[in-house]
Amino acid sequence: MFQLKRLSAEAIPAALEKAERYRLLNEPGEAESICRDILEVEPENQQALRALFLALTDQFPRHLPTAVNKARAILERLEEGYHRIYYEGILWERRAKACLRKPGPHSGHIAYDSLRRAMDCFERAADQRPSGNEDALLRWNTCVRLLEANPKIAPAPEEAVNHLLE
Repeated sequence: MFQLKRLSAEAIPAALEKAERYRLLNEPGEAESICRDILEVEPENQQALRALFLALTDQFPRHLPTAVNKARAILERLEEGYHRIYYEGILWERRAKACLRKPGPHSGHIAYDSLRRAMDCFERAADQRPSGNEDALLRWNTCVRLLEANPKIAPAPEEAVNHLLE
């Protein structure tokens, strides 16, 4: 019915800035749309892929299963190993936080598992980090503080795990 308008290559730097502003304004859907427009022109633009990934993870509280699957697909397109591991950690951390915002009978256990996966990613990313980049360490510390501050975040009891495996 309607056809999308294509950006010019010259417009990409300003569009990337605009996407970041929309993320900061808590408008991740707008940021996602801009990133998708950029990727139509430059499909492997790493900055746009990272911004799109973050816009998708910003949407976890409202659209968890759909946004998780879309974000995972973006991870595979990141070229640098450090970024793939680091952003996977962000995926798990934000998944944990989304689970905590919508409490259910096992949300604390799911959040714990997600945070531990995030921490594993951040540890691996820290081993590969560029000199002077401590982002993975900061994210690790955030996960630790979240675990310490919320007693509901705990591993599933062993009998529950065994029951689920049977």
